[in-house]
Amino acid sequence: MEMNLQKYLSFVKTAECGSFTKAADLLNYSQSSISRMIGDLEREWKVALLERSVGGVRLTSDGMKLLPYAKSVVAEFEKLQIEIDELNGLQSGLIRIGTFSSVATHRLPNIIKVFQQDYPNIDYELLLGDYTEIEEWVLEGRVDCGFLRLPTHPELETVFLEQDKLMAIIPENHRLADCEKFPVTALCDEPFMLLEKGAKAEISEIFERCGLAPKVHFTTWDDYAIMSMVESGLGISILPQLILKRIPYKIIAKELDVPAYRNIGLALRSKKTASLAVKRFLDYLQYR
Repeated sequence: MEMNLQKYLSFVKTAECGSFTKAADLLNYSQSSISRMIGDLEREWKVALLERSVGGVRLTSDGMKLLPYAKSVVAEFEKLQIEIDELNGLQSGLIRIGTFSSVATHRLPNIIKVFQQDYPNIDYELLLGDYTEIEEWVLEGRVDCGFLRLPTHPELETVFLEQDKLMAIIPENHRLADCEKFPVTALCDEPFMLLEKGAKAEISEIFERCGLAPKVHFTTWDDYAIMSMVESGLGISILPQLILKRIPYKIIAKELDVPAYRNIGLALRSKKTASLAVKRFLDYLQYR
């Protein structure tokens, strides 16, 4: 099989170069070896592929018909070799990922589960942080890639993943528990639990956009602390819909009457210079 591929490659390069000598130089063969391999093909296929002359060679009509197929075989074999080389390079490795809690809890496990089925020897290091910290980790090279709210730093390359709705969080016995959509203005009527840390805070942006000033009594970056406080009747809050999956707290999530979202993506310094493991990991983001 490999010998046949060498013959096909010799035919392709000789046709492209119009010369046995030039093809031999490209392929690191002697001119006589190139000529012999093409001669073998002509005997095997029972056709004349090239017309020989003092000035070089040119394709016969049969050679012109068969050349595209020979090129296709050579190209597919090269792709196969690349895949084999990449797989050999993924027998071991480490992927360092910066993430925030909702993605770490409800998105990453599915991605890693499927990825690990194909690449069981890859290890992972997860660093939990807020948007600002994760962005800095990616820029500094502390992590290979990081889940972030988009847009992010202009020097980073990003892959958009999903739009995550921001929801009003209230106790089960709240006076507006039966409303269809929670009025944004009602967020200022009672103590507010603010989920915020660092410079990139989408919840504060909602209040700025609507010209509102909530009564912030508690600020944290711990989603579950917010839920517990709200359950206890200490106030209300806004949380991303993603973190509200499979929660044990007795709280109610309501859409806001002024729709608000955060765009989640994965950021890295450069896809081109990323490790093989990271490049392949990007292909599995669909399994979130």
